[in-house]
Amino acid sequence: RGHTEYLTEVFQATESLMMMVGNDLKVGLVTEHVPLKDVSALITKERVELKIRLMELSLKQDFLINKPRIAVLGLNPHAGDEGLLGAEENQVIKPVIQDLRSKNKLVFGPYPADGFFGSGQYKKFDGILAMYHDQGLAPFKYIAFDNGVNFTSGLSVVRTSPDHGTAYAIAGKNQADESSMRQAIYLAAEIIKNRSEQLVEK
Repeated sequence: RGHTEYLTEVFQATESLMMMVGNDLKVGLVTEHVPLKDVSALITKERVELKIRLMELSLKQDFLINKPRIAVLGLNPHAGDEGLLGAEENQVIKPVIQDLRSKNKLVFGPYPADGFFGSGQYKKFDGILAMYHDQGLAPFKYIAFDNGVNFTSGLSVVRTSPDHGTAYAIAGKNQADESSMRQAIYLAAEIIKNRSEQLVEK
């Protein structure tokens, strides 16, 4: 388990969303720190819808985006290629998206992850929901590694951290770059401010 799961339990949240933030890019995960072989079984309609709703709420409350546009990635190569490369898109992901769109939610997809990031299509959306850890974090860290922030949305407290590990290998060698840590502090302050302003308005 990672910090996201641990803090969700400590703060007694029903559920949370691991979201990476940086360079105007926000990537959330349906599944977090689980083996790849277990991911498919965790991609359920209930879980996908919950994560989309958590992302929408966070984009509104924490980032003050009034009508967030959310892109959902497929699980399989080519987003299943109409069932040829997997059933999760047709049986799970598409029905959830269609249901939410019928309720006037700005949710789109499922998109093939490779072309979605490679073509720059991700720039058209306020939030992107990936199905598993490396599907979302590999492109995110390529695009925003130096100032990326790990944000846990859905908690009663604001929790941010740098988007990288502890890097013990360079400890004490004057090689560390503080950019991500600095951005984590800035983002925490911004979210606290945004939440506070909404409380005052209420």
